[in-house]
Amino acid sequence: MNQAVSPADAGRPLNILSIQSWVAYGHVGNASAVFPLQRLGAEVWALNTVQFSNHTGYGAWRGQVFPASLIEELVQGIAERGALTRCDAVLSGYMGAAEIGAAILSAAAQVKAANPAAMFCCDPVIGDVGRGVFVRPGIPDFMRDRAVPAADILTPNQFELEWLTGATVASLDQAKAAVAALQARGPRCVLVTSLRVEDTPASAMDMLVGEGGRFHRIRTPLLPISVNGAGDAIAALFLFHRLRWGEPSVALSAAASSIYGLLRRTAEAGSREILTVAAQEEFVTPSRVFRAEAC
Repeated sequence: MNQAVSPADAGRPLNILSIQSWVAYGHVGNASAVFPLQRLGAEVWALNTVQFSNHTGYGAWRGQVFPASLIEELVQGIAERGALTRCDAVLSGYMGAAEIGAAILSAAAQVKAANPAAMFCCDPVIGDVGRGVFVRPGIPDFMRDRAVPAADILTPNQFELEWLTGATVASLDQAKAAVAALQARGPRCVLVTSLRVEDTPASAMDMLVGEGGRFHRIRTPLLPISVNGAGDAIAALFLFHRLRWGEPSVALSAAASSIYGLLRRTAEAGSREILTVAAQEEFVTPSRVFRAEAC
């Protein structure tokens, strides 16, 4: 059954607790997710799992991973304000360490205890095609064994889908079977990003969403760009639109259209960092709209 903000509440801002990394320079983690959500009108309560000078793709960075106890303390402070009953969702991304994952699951459980209608959206950051696993030891196992069963929405890329299920995904049917396998372990809704299967043209990229026994795929042109942070923005945008409209195909269309516009603007500028601020109108009114199709 679809879950969305009720029509009576449709005019109020969504409140989203976002727990993921932060960089001072560039846009990944919360630095990629918070502003698009705010631009769409959401209130975002951002907790940072790390604070780095820049994302790790540069090969060198400065900063630190925060202890799980800090996340727990900050959530407790929010709870003491009586705010958790108004929280519509918890969004998680890059964790930094497996111990932080336990603090995130505790936060999600507290929010859902205070507001049973709230959702937990987990972007299971593990690795990517071509790079393999790039997170610390213990995190992939944590994602598979604890985060997946706790999530309502899961947003893996193709590499993470294969790692979490142990299955090869080379066709649309295999992708759908892998999504169904994840759903059988917990999440009602699974969005697969950066999907390339046998019938995906070399000039395109797919995304696939499955929920309630239905699947929808969207295809966008492949852009000549390789940047970090796009997956963090996709998860945030999909969560927002899934909460607002309650329909996964609508959320997929809105998120994919915005991300395509953002990446197109970034590619045209030749930027190594996504132009989250300069291309902000793409979050509200995408310059090109793509429609999800049942598959």
